[in-house]
This record gives sequence, C-alpha cells and structure tokens, in this order.
Amino acid sequence: MKRPGPLLTLLAGLVLALFMLTLNVTSGTKTASSSYSEKSPSPSAPQSSAPASTPTPSLTPTKTTATKPPAPNADYAGRTDDDAASVAVSVRNGKAVAYFCDGRYKEAWLRGRVNNNGSMKLTAPNGAVLDGTIDQGRKIRGTVKDEGRHYAFTAAKAVKPSGLWRATAKVRGAKIDAGWVVLPNGRQTGIVTRDGKPASAPRIDPETGAVTVDGQQLTARPVTP
Repeated sequence: MKRPGPLLTLLAGLVLALFMLTLNVTSGTKTASSSYSEKSPSPSAPQSSAPASTPTPSLTPTKTTATKPPAPNADYAGRTDDDAASVAVSVRNGKAVAYFCDGRYKEAWLRGRVNNNGSMKLTAPNGAVLDGTIDQGRKIRGTVKDEGRHYAFTAAKAVKPSGLWRATAKVRGAKIDAGWVVLPNGRQTGIVTRDGKPASAPRIDPETGAVTVDGQQLTARPVTP
C-alpha cells in the first residue's frame, strides 16, 4: 500500500490557506468600518447669530399748557341796559376798580382781581357785586348786583378824559367823597357824599379835573387800582 503522506500534507495546506483568507477578510471589514466612523464627524446644530434688539426711544410729545397773558391795562365806561346808572371800570396789572352810580343816591365802589381770560368779580363794602368779562379788549359786558337788583351793563373802552374820576377833601368840616363816570360822548354821572350823605355831584372839567363843591374848588383825578 502507498502512504497517504503527500495527500494529507496537501489537505492541511488547503485548510490553512482557507483559514488565513477568512481571517484577512474579517480584519479588512472591521478596519473599513472603523475608518469610516473616524472620518465622519457628527453633525452639530447650527447656531443662530441674530443681532440684539435695540430699544426704541419714546417719541411721545410733551404736553404744554398755553398761558394767556393778563388782561391789558385800560379804562371802560358805559351805561346799564335800562339807562338807570353809569358804570366805569379801570384795569391795571390784573386788578380792577369800578364805580356804579345813578347820579342821585345810589353808588358803589368795587374792587377785585381780573383773571387772564378777562373775567372779573368785584365787590364793594356795601355788598354790591360786579361780574363782568372783557370782550377782546374793546368792552366789558356784565352785571352789577346792588340792593337785591341786577343791572346789566356794557362799558366801552374809554380814552381820557372819559373814564372814572374821584375827589376827596374836607370842606367846612365835612368829609367830601365824590365820584364821576365820564362817558366818551361827554355825558357825566356823579355823586358827592358829605359825611356819608349822598347827593348829585356838580360837573367836573374833564380836561383838568377841576370842580367846585360847596364853594370850594377841588381837583378830581383819574382812578386806578
């Protein structure tokens, strides 16, 4: 019989070659997989770079209150609507003095402040009240309340010698206090009070203010607050 030596050797060689081939294939697969994993970086989320918002400044306009100028300095003179009495008003620097007179026995001296809108409320020691408003600097329209009665009046802007006049003195021991309203047409209404007793006043010279009371010459002067 022949020995099987060469055949066994050949088989052993084939088995070894097959084993080595299998080992190389497996090792190559792992290396390729590992290499792919190292070369493929994991994706990262994109970062937003939006600019920071800038606050908008407030553009709300500032409210301002307009202030009216004070009533202009002026003199006014006129009659009540029923023509029963005269009214004169003198305005200076936001103050006013007024004279209400019927030329016989009814009179009142009134004082107070004038608002920037031209309105005024003047009062007298005897309780009389004048409520009026300057109308665009041309006239005063209002009412005088005296002894329970209301007298509506209109007093137009007056230029000297028209306006409000007054004279005070002592004549023959009596205290004299006299007032006049001189209208633009020259008409005069006045009362002279002697120790508190009223009576009609004599006319004055509107150019000089000269007047004679009980035989004594006095000088009447324009009245201002």
